[in-house]
Amino acid sequence: MASRLPELKADCLLVSSPANVRYLSGFAGSNGLILLTSRETHFFTDPRYAIDATETIGRQGIAKVHVVKGPLSTAAAAIVKRKHLKKIAFESASTLYDQYIHLQEQLPLGASLVSAGKIIEERRMIKSASEIATIRESVNVNSQAYERALKRVRPGVRELDIAAEIEFQMKMLGAEKPSFDTIVAAGARTALPHAHPTDYRLGQNELLLIDMGASLRGYSSDMTRVAHLGRVPSRIREMYQAVFEAQLAGIDAVRPGTAAGAVDTATRNVLKKYKLDKAFVHSTGHGLGLEIHELPRLGRKDATVLQPGMAITIEPGVYVEGVGGIRIEDTVLVTQTGCEILTPTSKEFVRL
Repeated sequence: MASRLPELKADCLLVSSPANVRYLSGFAGSNGLILLTSRETHFFTDPRYAIDATETIGRQGIAKVHVVKGPLSTAAAAIVKRKHLKKIAFESASTLYDQYIHLQEQLPLGASLVSAGKIIEERRMIKSASEIATIRESVNVNSQAYERALKRVRPGVRELDIAAEIEFQMKMLGAEKPSFDTIVAAGARTALPHAHPTDYRLGQNELLLIDMGASLRGYSSDMTRVAHLGRVPSRIREMYQAVFEAQLAGIDAVRPGTAAGAVDTATRNVLKKYKLDKAFVHSTGHGLGLEIHELPRLGRKDATVLQPGMAITIEPGVYVEGVGGIRIEDTVLVTQTGCEILTPTSKEFVRL
């Protein structure tokens, strides 16, 4: 990242967001700060992580490790002063206002802050071979957890029970945690795109939507599937077919050189034929990696050009109040010639 300092018109870069700190250093603790100059890199943390940081960062020569007892930014500011650095780029997108004020107060006279924008997040869009391998493994763990949990779904089971079973199975398969709060919704509640599991019990003839992701060695996966208990109404079958076709159209549109917004347009055009485009209330997908939502965003006007190595989701959905919602989501890798669907779970409409 040091080579990017001139374009920021900065003498150094302060990195504070946990995902970016982990990306640059491998540090997975809750309190870390990186100060990067054109010639050297400094890593700051507190005594809780002294051993970890020394072994994983210091001994590997990634950065000089500073273990401090006070605010990490104060220690970083001391180096800024000692090195006579004047322009300090910081992560404006993730820095809270009070953190910004505190940082300003720590800087020496004559030094000032400049926005680094999303310079690291943009670099993180293109995954390395090792990152892709970990995401692939995370996807497989996620799908296996889904298959295991689905065997326990039956009338009378609560949404909360299903969510708990999913997260238990993830951990049994090696995941550290879910990559986001597991979404489980039944019946008319499936029309809530981000429904939180409740103590609602599944009925004899109801739709079930599960949106889940596993975090494995820090890297996320994401998948949504729907199933139905008992007889499937024709309205639900038609909605499923529309979303299924839209999702396939979105995947087919994924290829290097294509704008992210064009993928979104492809899914919406299919739903429009079914007169369900207005029931699609979110974007077609998003990047994922160390965070569950990363760049690019596959929305209507996103001009980001897809490139090989991007890991993204394709997840069109339709939501009809009082009836239900359908969403189908896969994790997809942009390749040199098109894309690879990483999610192995069948998209067949499952009847339980």
